[in-house]
Amino acid sequence: MSKRRFTNRYDDIINLPHPVSPTHPQMPNSDRAAQFLPFSALTGYDAQIREAQRLTQERMDLDEDQKAVLDERMAELLENLAEQPHVTLTVFCPDEKKAGGSYQLVKGNVKKADLYEGVLIFTDGTRVQIGDVMEIEMEGE
Repeated sequence: MSKRRFTNRYDDIINLPHPVSPTHPQMPNSDRAAQFLPFSALTGYDAQIREAQRLTQERMDLDEDQKAVLDERMAELLENLAEQPHVTLTVFCPDEKKAGGSYQLVKGNVKKADLYEGVLIFTDGTRVQIGDVMEIEMEGE
């Protein structure tokens, strides 16, 4: 059998050198690689899914007895501000993005109460809205 050579349409150019433009600089390899990165048509979708999965709680409504106890403890706290009492507050923190919020414990020494703004100010600078306080535990109770 004789060997037949198959001709290819590109035989005439296959061994030519790669053309280099005299006016345009060659693209850096890092930029060349970027054009092959996967395309994400849903940019931000993952963040929205995580946000939707984040749980919030509804704010509990205190009954009259709980409100009376809370008022008594707040009055006691305000009377003892000169001593900077150490307290643990259960505070409802409203969520900025969704309905509801979360309950958090705030511990520390209360330095001052700004009743005009309705804020308790701790010695470390923490500020708590009085209307968001759900429970007060004072040291020594």
